Order: sequence, then C-alpha cells, then structure tokens
Amino acid sequence: MNPRLRIDEDGVGRLTFRDPERRQNILTQEVMEVLAAVVEEAEDTARRGVLRALIVESAQPGSFIAGADVNAIAAIEDRRAAIEASRAGQALFGRIAALPVRTIAAVRGICLGGGTELALACDYRVADDDDRTRIGLPEVLLGILPGWGGTTRLPGLVGLSAALDLMLSGRSARVSKALRIGLVDQVLPRQQFEERCLGLARGLAGGEAGELGADRRGPAGGAGKPLESGRPRPGPRGRRTLASRFLDGTPPGRALVFRAATRQVARRTGGHYPAPLRILEVVRRGRGRPVAERLELEARAVGELAVSPECKNLLFVFQLREAARKGPWAGVGRAAGVERLAVIGAGPMGGGIAQVAAYRDIRVRMKDIRHEAVAGGLAFARSLFDGAVRRRSLRRREAERRMALITGGIDYAGVGRADVVVEAVVERMAVKEAVLREVEAVVGEGAVIASNTSSLSIDRMAAVLDRPERFAGMHFFNPVHRMPLVEVVRGAKTGDDAVETLSALAVRLGKVPVVTADAPGFLVNRVLGPCLNEAGHLLDEGWDARAVDRAWKRFGMPMGPYRLMDEIGIDVMGHAGSTMAEAFGERMAPAAALVALAGSGRLGRKGGRGFYLYEKGREKAFDTSVYSDMKLSSVRAKAKPDQIRDRLVLVMINEAARVLEEGVVASAADVDLGMVMGTGFAPFRGGLLKYADDRGVAEVAGAMEALRRTCGSRYEPASLMAELARTGGSFHGAFPAGCGRDAE
Repeated sequence: MNPRLRIDEDGVGRLTFRDPERRQNILTQEVMEVLAAVVEEAEDTARRGVLRALIVESAQPGSFIAGADVNAIAAIEDRRAAIEASRAGQALFGRIAALPVRTIAAVRGICLGGGTELALACDYRVADDDDRTRIGLPEVLLGILPGWGGTTRLPGLVGLSAALDLMLSGRSARVSKALRIGLVDQVLPRQQFEERCLGLARGLAGGEAGELGADRRGPAGGAGKPLESGRPRPGPRGRRTLASRFLDGTPPGRALVFRAATRQVARRTGGHYPAPLRILEVVRRGRGRPVAERLELEARAVGELAVSPECKNLLFVFQLREAARKGPWAGVGRAAGVERLAVIGAGPMGGGIAQVAAYRDIRVRMKDIRHEAVAGGLAFARSLFDGAVRRRSLRRREAERRMALITGGIDYAGVGRADVVVEAVVERMAVKEAVLREVEAVVGEGAVIASNTSSLSIDRMAAVLDRPERFAGMHFFNPVHRMPLVEVVRGAKTGDDAVETLSALAVRLGKVPVVTADAPGFLVNRVLGPCLNEAGHLLDEGWDARAVDRAWKRFGMPMGPYRLMDEIGIDVMGHAGSTMAEAFGERMAPAAALVALAGSGRLGRKGGRGFYLYEKGREKAFDTSVYSDMKLSSVRAKAKPDQIRDRLVLVMINEAARVLEEGVVASAADVDLGMVMGTGFAPFRGGLLKYADDRGVAEVAGAMEALRRTCGSRYEPASLMAELARTGGSFHGAFPAGCGRDAE
C-alpha cells in the first residue's frame, strides 16, 4: 500500500503514501520504484483525460514523508553512484512536475528532505493547521544537500534569503512560517483538511479557477501560482517589502545575501562542514542557468558530499541516535506508559524537567519545601514556554495549555498518582536519601523513582528503599530544554522494567537515552573529567588559556575547556574534581591551577566572573586577572594546535577505554553517542571512539606513550587500548552496538 493511485469519477486522483511497517513514510529505493510506476500510470491516465487533477497525500498519521532512506545514503561509497541516485530522484520528481494536470501536495505531519522536494515538484502545497506539522530540508545536518531538485526549486518559490535560511540551518518550519514565506499556499483546518483538499482538486479537475487562480508554473516545473490564503503573505509571488525585493530581486542585493550567508556559515561551522558552502555554491552558480544545468550542479555536489568523511560521520551519529531512540534499552524489560510525572525539587533543573514534560503533554506535579521555591520553578518553566513563543516554535495558546499541565506545592499531594517520580534536590547524599524514603512511602508500587544525580551512587541511594528494583538514575544535562542526552543509570538491583520505562520516557521527552552502570561520573562526566583536568595541567605548565580554547574550538568542539568550566560553574567543577580524585586516585588528582581557582571565589558565568567576564549572562571578554588568582606566571608558552588537541583528546579516549573495560556502558557506540549528545563532541568526527578508530588505535596508543614519557603516568595507555593497538583492532570492532565485552 505504498504508494498507490486512485481516481474518482470527477477525475481527481489521490496518490497516497502509507508504509505499514514504519511510523513515518520514507522514500526507500523500493518506494521510489513503486512511485515511478504510479507516476507512469498518472501520465497515461492524464493523457487519456481520465485524470484531471492530482492530490499527493499521506494516510500515515503524523507523517507526510519524512525524507529519503538514510541507511541507503550511508551505504553509498562511490561518487558516481551518488550522482546517479540524485539524477534518478530529480528525473522522477521532474516527471511529477511535468504532469499535464495540476497537482496539490496535501501536507499533514512531518514533511522533510525528499518529502519536501516532492511537495516542491507539485504546483501547489497546502498544509493543515496542526502545530506538529513541520516542513523542511534538513540534509545539511547529515553533511549533504537537497539533491532531488530542492536547491533548484526552493529559491524560485520563496526567494533567495528564505531558501538559504531553510537549507543552511536544516531547521523545519511550522506551517505559519511556511505560509508567510510562500513555502505553502494555504493552511486548512485539520478537521476539514481532506474535504477541503478534495474541493480544491475538484475545482481544478472541472477547469474552474476558484480559489486557485490561473496555472503559472515556474521554469523548473511545480511551484505554481499560490492559492488564495485569505490574507496577504510575502514571497516572490506575493506582497513583499522593499528590502526583500532588493535583496532577492537585484544582483547587488543577491551579492549581499551570499556574502552574509558565507560569513555566517564560516562563523558557525569553523570550516569543518563542507555541505553549507556547497549549498551556497550550487545556488549561486545556478542563478540564471537552464534548469537542466542547475539540476546537474546539484547532482554533482551530492556526489562529492555523500562520500565525504564528514557526511559519513554525521550519518553515523544520526544512525546511533535513531537506534538509541528505538530501544529496547534493557533487553527483556517492559516500558510502562507515563502520563503523570512528579518532580521533587523546583530549582532550575526541576523546573526544566517539568517544562520539557509538559511540552510533551505529560501532567507534572512539582514539590519543594518552600512556597517561594515552587513559585520559582513554575516561573522558570513559564519563561521557557515564553521563549518558545518568541521564537515562533509554539503558539501562545498552546504554550498556555501546556503550562497549565504543571502544578506545584509543598506537600506530597498529587505525587502519589505519578507513574514516574524524578528527584532533583540538592546534590547531597543525606538529603537525597531522606527525600527518596518519603517518596517511596507515598507512591504506588508500580511507580518508578529516579534520581537526577550527576555523581552520587545509585546503589547507595537504593539501599534505603524497600523496592530498589523500581529505582534508577535519570541524569538530565543542564540546560534541560536544550541538552539532548539523558543518562539512565542502572543500579545493581534496578529492574529491566524500570530501565525501559525511564528510557522510553526520555525518548518521549525528545531526548536520547544512554544506559550506564552505576559508577563514579557515570559516562559523560567520567570521560570529560580528565580532559578538563588536563586543561588545568596545561595552565600549570604556562600555556595560554585563550590559545587552548581557540585550539579546542578549531578541533570542532562547541567551546574551549575553560569556557566550558565557566559554563558548568567553577564551584561545581571543584566538587566534581574532588569526587573523581577520591574515586580514581592520583591520575584524576586536580591540577594545582584548578585547586587555586576553586578557592578564588570565581563562580563562572552564573557569578559573572570566571576565566571570562560576563554581563547579564553574556560573555564579554577574557579576564587576564584569572592567572594571578591561580598563582600562575604571566609568561605563556606557545604551542601548536595539534599538541593541544592531543593533550585534551587522548586522555578522554583513554578514559573511554577504561569505561568499556569496566562495563559502564555496553558498546563504543554508547560512548560516542553520549559524548556527542552530552558534550557536543565534534559530530563531523563521528564521536570520540569513532575518531580514535579512524585515526588508528595503534597511532593513538603511540601518542599516549610519547606523552607518558613527558607528562607522567596519567597518560599510561589503558589495557584495552594497548591490546587493540597490539592486535590491530578497533573500539567499535571490539564493542559493537548492542553487545558487551564478550562480543570481542
């Protein structure tokens, strides 16, 4: 049933997609072959006058078409094969654009990538008014570009500026924005959507202009004259501002747009991601050329990008993320549905957890010991919803409806009905133990209790509970509404059902779960800690902090180690460093500079002063007086960026090897996913251990040995690394996804 064509007695055809084996429609090779046959049928029936108008639609709830088959893209190793795949998709969508009848893409739900390109090949696009409907071209996030006519058709439809914004950011647009820029021609009420679409198509089939107006196809086919929306909207064929007409419609204006976009891409990507620059090049070179030449530019760019290391690594991370979101996470457990959540502790973390849950239509009860704290948690959650409204990612009425799902108080009223309770109180064991005992006394036997701890032992907390099998860690990263990772921490007595329930809840909250064992620092903080501590040792040796931060960003990290310490909080860093040193001994002993910094009174960004100075939370400048507070000489040694890179990244790889040895996580994929999602480790490198495997474990071990001779025992290669270096193995080969140590 994917796809098929039906034609009614009025000559209205309905080309319907529905994949019974997936939650979303995907344009796999098989689907494209079936679609080609359906298009041939449409061509034939149109020539015979049987088909007089065509609706392209989906019968899949919540999904128009979610894009092409990512696994098929990842499997392409030959540039020519990638070019041919692009040309084949272009040709098929070109046949849809060239149909001798007028076509309407009826978009409900997710419409991304190849789905959007298919919609662009139609004459008109209508969408329902559901907030969940999104339209976009996210290919740049996978290291490629829209290769089935997207870069050719989109600029002519919505204008150069709007087209580049969609393609370079990869962000999907809500229907209100899609209407505003001209990506869709009309938004219809969801309750009447099918009926209204059929009415529009019947008007076309009968040769009546009606709401549609005259047929004016663009030079690339598809993208015809907009439907009447009932209100003016800007766009190449609508009412536009003087500035937009200048920028999109004149050579000097377009030159300004391209220059500004190029600068923005360079600033955002640091030159590590080739896809955005190729999008700019293809669109710029295609201006004014015949359609066939523009499509060929697009196909050749796809050929080069699809086989690039950056694309392969971004696809690798995407596949890891999708696998982590599908589960199962415990092997034999059963996830319970979560409709009610309780959060104990109404600070920024608790308020953030409550907000992301309410955003996903889960009822939340917040509890704290002070009315002021509860009010603060509610205010924080509201501020996050207000921010979503300002960004136009949520309508005001929807924000109010979801905010109303959060209630709070100073007693346990309502907590007992929760399916899951997340404890998010102060990071002190005695306090957490007392709170957990109180929670267990009021919740039902089937409820799962979780602690949002970043460092404390889950097993020690479980010891005070009567039902430890219903207890686990659920470590959210700060800020909750932005950070995608959740570490689900399995204690020695945690049951599989509890792990599955918390992991499934994380997915519902839009997060990516990684299951870890109960160990100091769990996964992310355990692996990140040595890197930040090594940055402290670099300061002890007289290296310039600004040079180190620049080198680490040049490697592809979102920020330098000292800027990250400011973000975490220098007081929090000091506590974490002491905890790690207590657990792992001398190799984790805090660097002298960091010990001095912890006692300096600087707090980082939250206090307005750390390595950098901050004003209203925004970074202003590096604070050179930090050196004297750390009791360091003002003389700074010079170093090459690759030296800084190795000093910071190799200790992380080494610690990740120990994490695998100890069974903290089951696979190298878990390490890579955790580090990308939890620290922003350069996605274009595929993850920490993917980087090590690509570089070669033997080379990494050799570099570790060289540093051990100059920097000491903390660079002693872990036994797993030494073993893999000796045998020519790899981390992902020894610890494949879904397997433990025995899989070697």
